[in-house]
Amino acid sequence: MVKIAIMGHGTVGSGVVEVLTSHVESITKRAKEEIRIQYILDLRDFPDSPLADRFTKSFDTILQDPEILIVVEVMGGLHPAYDYVKSCLEAGKSVVTSNKELVAAKGAELLKIARDKNVNFLFEASVGGGIPIIRPISQCLAANDVIEIAGILNGTTNFILTKMINEDMSFEDALSLAQQLGYAERNPAADIEGHDACRKICILASLAYGKHVYPDQVHTEGITNISLSDVKYADAWGGVIKLIGEVSKTQDGRLQCIVCPMLIPRDSQLANVDDVFNGIMVRGDATGDVVFYGKGAGKLPTASAVVADVIDCVKHLKARKYLFWEDGGKEYVADYLDKEVSLYVRAKADDPDELCQKAEKEFAEITRLLRKDAEPGEAAFLTPVLLEREIREKLSVLEQQGIEILNTIRLSDF
Repeated sequence: MVKIAIMGHGTVGSGVVEVLTSHVESITKRAKEEIRIQYILDLRDFPDSPLADRFTKSFDTILQDPEILIVVEVMGGLHPAYDYVKSCLEAGKSVVTSNKELVAAKGAELLKIARDKNVNFLFEASVGGGIPIIRPISQCLAANDVIEIAGILNGTTNFILTKMINEDMSFEDALSLAQQLGYAERNPAADIEGHDACRKICILASLAYGKHVYPDQVHTEGITNISLSDVKYADAWGGVIKLIGEVSKTQDGRLQCIVCPMLIPRDSQLANVDDVFNGIMVRGDATGDVVFYGKGAGKLPTASAVVADVIDCVKHLKARKYLFWEDGGKEYVADYLDKEVSLYVRAKADDPDELCQKAEKEFAEITRLLRKDAEPGEAAFLTPVLLEREIREKLSVLEQQGIEILNTIRLSDF
């Protein structure tokens, strides 16, 4: 019998308890050991729980019990989760977590402690909820050099954009609906401003390329500036707008990593990932494009991934799984402005035809987009492929000529 502790009894934590207690026979068969929940750490009381006698408010109770070999951290946030996880690893206990904020900020440090103590630090559920992605990248695709990873990593923003695309719903109305349905928090900033997706692409980048990428190194934009006008111009172009986390390796060995809305052609594999679903494309030099698809959040999908890691820990109590990356350093991620891109530009002036003439003069060539019921004075065009820094400089020149730049969106290269 292997005794474990679960830190946190919120949505995911209660889901982990549910999965472990409702699938005892099959889990025991797969782990080749019975798994017993010895402690559940939470400041609240749950007198009606079948496991009411196993709740504790004391972290030290878990830390000081030598029989606890595996600790599940599903508290969320950086503190006190970081201190608790670090202490558990240093005490020789393996840790499983779904905490993307923790892994994105402290992954390299915690993996080093786990390696030094010969224990496991596993985090399959930190990206994509129930979608298997950490294990496939670290094991199944290990023979590949990863060329690029691009994904729809946040279900809330994907739901909002889907409603805007398919039902002509405004951003504000789509966000309100997402909150009503429980897909968005009362304070949705982490989702709609791109921070959640940023943490996830940092984890995937660190895993795929072997060096830690920190969230503050990644240029991050959310979807708050996306309007129905942008959605309709994207449709006229032949595509859709999705919030994408993307990472690729540059020729000098550094990474290009970004989170932002992108125009994606309708024949792209990610264009039809709708509602709260996530889709992650991994491009390997041997496999080509491999796409992982499914619900990226939710009580039971996330709990399923957590329990799978617990089973993995049980099977590797004596022989640690190799999962590791080192620190990356400040210069590891290249400036996003130094990447060649094409930008969709929506702008406004007294005369939209004159606007496009000035844009064409500045860029040498543009592709103008036309749609029905365009706002007065509004025009949209695609720039040629240039360094983004050069495009921004040229747009600044247009602004000096009285043209108002309303929005810019990058075109995907996948």
